[in-house]
Amino acid sequence: MTLTVLIKKLFGYVVKPLKINAPFFVSMYILGVVCAWLCLPHSSSEKIYRHLYTELLVDLYALCLLLSVLPQRIRSWVRGALYLILYLTTAIDVFCRVQLDSIVTPTMMLLLGETNGREASEFVSSYLSFNVLFTKFGWIVLIALLHLAYTLRRFAPKKLKETYQKLLGKFPKINIPYSGKLKTYAPFGFTVILIWSIGVTASNKVALWKLMHGKSVGEVEHMLTEPIHGECYHPVHHFMFSLYANSLASQQLDKLIAASKRAKVDSCAYTSPHIVLIIGESYGKHHSQQYGYVQPTTPRQIQRERSGQLVKFSNVVSPWNLTSYVFKHVFSLYNVGDPGEWCDYPLFPEMFRKAGYHVTFITNQFLSQANENVYDFSGGFFLNNPTLNKAMFDTRNDSLYTFDEHLVAEYSHLKAQEGKYNLTIFHLIGQHVGYKYRTPNNRRRWKGDDYKTLRPDLSPAQRSVLAHYDNAVLYNDSVVDLIVKQFEQKDAIVIYMPDHGEECYEENRGIVCRNHSAAIDYPLAKYEFEIPFWIWCSRSYIAQHPDIYRQILDARNRRFMTDALPQLLLYLAGIKTQDYREENNLISPKYNESRPRILKGTTDYDKLPRPTPQNALPN
Repeated sequence: MTLTVLIKKLFGYVVKPLKINAPFFVSMYILGVVCAWLCLPHSSSEKIYRHLYTELLVDLYALCLLLSVLPQRIRSWVRGALYLILYLTTAIDVFCRVQLDSIVTPTMMLLLGETNGREASEFVSSYLSFNVLFTKFGWIVLIALLHLAYTLRRFAPKKLKETYQKLLGKFPKINIPYSGKLKTYAPFGFTVILIWSIGVTASNKVALWKLMHGKSVGEVEHMLTEPIHGECYHPVHHFMFSLYANSLASQQLDKLIAASKRAKVDSCAYTSPHIVLIIGESYGKHHSQQYGYVQPTTPRQIQRERSGQLVKFSNVVSPWNLTSYVFKHVFSLYNVGDPGEWCDYPLFPEMFRKAGYHVTFITNQFLSQANENVYDFSGGFFLNNPTLNKAMFDTRNDSLYTFDEHLVAEYSHLKAQEGKYNLTIFHLIGQHVGYKYRTPNNRRRWKGDDYKTLRPDLSPAQRSVLAHYDNAVLYNDSVVDLIVKQFEQKDAIVIYMPDHGEECYEENRGIVCRNHSAAIDYPLAKYEFEIPFWIWCSRSYIAQHPDIYRQILDARNRRFMTDALPQLLLYLAGIKTQDYREENNLISPKYNESRPRILKGTTDYDKLPRPTPQNALPN
């Protein structure tokens, strides 16, 4: 056997799986590509996965290779099962994009698991109608019907076959030059393309493997914030990832429910009848006029500070720069450095309910929705779990709003359900990216051109983004002021903290939002972890609790990290429990200010080297 013949034979082996499974490969390749385009969001900035064509080729070739080694009788059944899985997952993905404006998500799977038969039938009757065939979903049906027609061609009536052959004979025959050579060299060409495709997509396969082996929902979420992460480009991936994320969440939910059952309140003095916690979103401290920013972004908060009722804290950081991680640390009685995980400890609203407080949670982000992304799923799965929700909250809102002021308006109706002692938690959308959507059009004060002198280093487009962000901070100032007004006539105390900081072209860093994958240096910590924090007391509260007010004043310059916030809340309520630790209570005389403030579980904020300022640009 000559070398040429041997090489041809080897290339023949490479393409043999395709010859055996040609209809499967061609139909599923077309289906995968069409689905990717149909499932693109409406935004013009969205693009299909850049290695879609090559990675789909590699994946389908691997399936064909697997099918080719199976006995023919078994192969037909396995191939049929694969057809069913691929068509079904693709149809569901496209259907969800059409009807819910989303591909399959972990939250969608979570909601499906909580849906009873009646709710399922109502969903089907509402969304599944004949008209859906005239949407993008119709393309999937068309591909399936054409594939079915091709498969059943052998069973067609004899006359139909003869008619088809006659029609085919009327078409002129196309003579392709060198067609023989093309057939000879096609296996070689395909082999080259296959090897190249494996090379360019191997990194995504490794990243997907890593993604599907995360130890917690938070770890998986953090992987997705990295610039290079596993791309779930196919509907099968969407299903697998959603099921895996739910399995991880389920493990932590089991621990939280067990911790909830163990939690015990020994006594409660109801020291503060009305405790209010406002959790903001993506608030860069260095864009707050209260903390020295050049633009007047917080006039109302400054006015309240001048009255003496609002006490501003100067040295507060967040444990994470991801909302979901912050919520887990802030809601759990776990403090960074404690043994175990956050889910091994009770959640502070549970303690308040056990003590007899009426707990209200009003959120503009964490309501279960089928189209929410993994970040909201990661932050809200434990808040929306039926068992934990019942253990934590008496009252919740059921709608999300474009602007936070409408959330405050909803509270005006919900507060009628409150009791004598109340804990009220507001969770705002705040300054969440994209910034231009966070302020009503008639409330915008600044435009990009207003920053020409202040930030000449930025482009017009960048100055526009900066203006949108500062407008969002100013609008947030009006929202938190509206909330405080709700409690001016009550014996109430209000705590404000955003989840984390935010960057918007600080100095010469060129960053918008947050840089999740970088090692933490001081500039990163300064802009993404340092946060505004204040406590406001009504005049009645100051009169009724002068000792607490004095403790707040004494503590305003202490070092603090918000993972210990529940300890302060328990103290303000007068709740006695074995989970309370006075050394972590910010306003206690016994507060341990030397407790390390560990960011992202890795970096001690107070040990980060501070650079020497050199012609720093305005913040």
